[in-house]
Amino acid sequence: MKHSVKEWFAVTRYWSFPVSTMPVVVTFAWIISKGLLPGGFTPWLVFILAVLGVVLLHSAGNVLSDWADHRTGVDNPDAFAVPNLVFGKFQPNEYLVFSCILFVLGIIDGIVIVLLSGTALLWIGGIGVLLTLGYSFLKYHALGDADIFVIFGILPVLGTAYAVTGQMQPEALVLSIPLGVITVSVLHANNCYDSVSDKAAGIKTFAMLIGVKASAILYCVYMVIPFVAIACAVITGQLHFLSLLCFVAAPIAYKNLRQAAQYKEKGKEAMAGLDLATARLQLIFSLSLAAGLFVSALV
Repeated sequence: MKHSVKEWFAVTRYWSFPVSTMPVVVTFAWIISKGLLPGGFTPWLVFILAVLGVVLLHSAGNVLSDWADHRTGVDNPDAFAVPNLVFGKFQPNEYLVFSCILFVLGIIDGIVIVLLSGTALLWIGGIGVLLTLGYSFLKYHALGDADIFVIFGILPVLGTAYAVTGQMQPEALVLSIPLGVITVSVLHANNCYDSVSDKAAGIKTFAMLIGVKASAILYCVYMVIPFVAIACAVITGQLHFLSLLCFVAAPIAYKNLRQAAQYKEKGKEAMAGLDLATARLQLIFSLSLAAGLFVSALV
């Protein structure tokens, strides 16, 4: 069965790309704000390759996760997230092959970055690939949230900072909590909504482990943490005060929080659509934070 380029692109779940690309963008802005950007074209090339690399590996992970969910019965005609596989529009082997291709392309991209920066990136990238490959297993054993925080909160920040500057920049980890928490909340909202079907499939996500009520409360906390983290970083001098520009995303977070807070009346239905809404929050929060950091380098 032949598929269009548009159909293949949709398979990657492209709407989720902000959760992987934004940590790279924000970290690059942080590098500039700290005056750590080396001269020449190479740092900009590394930045572009880093964005491409995380998109490729994120896509590979998404496709592999969907394949695994279909294979284990997590996605089925009664409770499905990937109708392409459930209803036979794509075959499972097509997903698996596509995921392998994306992984290979992502690894090649990473090798090029290593050649342009340094070998320490091999460890960061290698851990990222392994955690991406193991995501489904970890998710099924209530460790998916922790896995995602490392993949999208810690590794891209450390990796981008090292790749661009040529040195480890542990101070950049101040960005990991706000960016990582928003990313985890995307997954958490989805897992909370899917808790019934996930239980029927015999897996155990973190949302299932703590229950719908606690999951909804935790999601509300997640909507607050990123803004508190940025405010504390500004107060302690770790970030420029213009980083507070990210607060333009606060109304979106508040709207999401209000929706999740309806769990008493609606149960898990209160979490419906919050994965997409939180991905949009990630985009607005990160772009405004990056903008503040970029401008801070000029003032």
